[in-house]
Amino acid sequence: MSELDQYLNVALKAADAADRIAMDYFGGQLEIETKSDDSPVTVADRAAEEAIREILGESFPDHGIFGEEFGQAGSTENLWLIDPIDGTRSFIRGLPFWSVQIALMHQGRVVVGVSSAPALGERAWATAGGGAMLDGKPIRVSETDSLDSADISLGNLATLAGDEQAWSRLARLVTTAARIRGYGDYWHYHQLARGGLDGVIESDVNILDIAALSLLVTEAGGIFTDLDGQPIDLETTSVLATNSRLHSKLLDVVHGN
Repeated sequence: MSELDQYLNVALKAADAADRIAMDYFGGQLEIETKSDDSPVTVADRAAEEAIREILGESFPDHGIFGEEFGQAGSTENLWLIDPIDGTRSFIRGLPFWSVQIALMHQGRVVVGVSSAPALGERAWATAGGGAMLDGKPIRVSETDSLDSADISLGNLATLAGDEQAWSRLARLVTTAARIRGYGDYWHYHQLARGGLDGVIESDVNILDIAALSLLVTEAGGIFTDLDGQPIDLETTSVLATNSRLHSKLLDVVHGN
């Protein structure tokens, strides 16, 4: 078993634990707090992250961990990135479109990713060079190569909406693409990776939301950058993810070319 497979197996074990905890709370009455960034948090978020941290820490005590609820500590050489419940707003409202996100970044590059959506019974994972899997089966992005045939999903567009030029360029895409969707959170990245969508555009994200999903998309044959076409890193706040054939075309639209 390779080192990456060992990391993946532990990440899957951690996702199992977080899934069980989150599902125990899902659909019940929850006390909701508001964090400093105005996002909601519940006891389920914290309990799930604690479980993930415990499992990762026991297996890899020399690794660092950066989690949504308890911050960052330890090495950055090997850094685990955790969003215990990505899509807390959906979780709170009883919608199934939330997930457990776990990724390992080695020297600034994501090499392991697990995206688990227990409310829908769906789990995806990937390792660098090992391909992408959804529910145990290999997946691949679409081969769509023209915008007028493309299905594009948009999410978290507050920043773009506040920029008049960016918003007008986005309007151009809306009138050009075959379909514009708004699936949000993990869901549209799973669909992109399996060929159900051709591109995803988001602003107002953070690395914990997208690290595992970025690897899933790239290992399925896609391209995943920020809206400037730059590789993702710990400071990334936007996403342009595509099936690869559309990436340069969507970049041109986003930048008004």
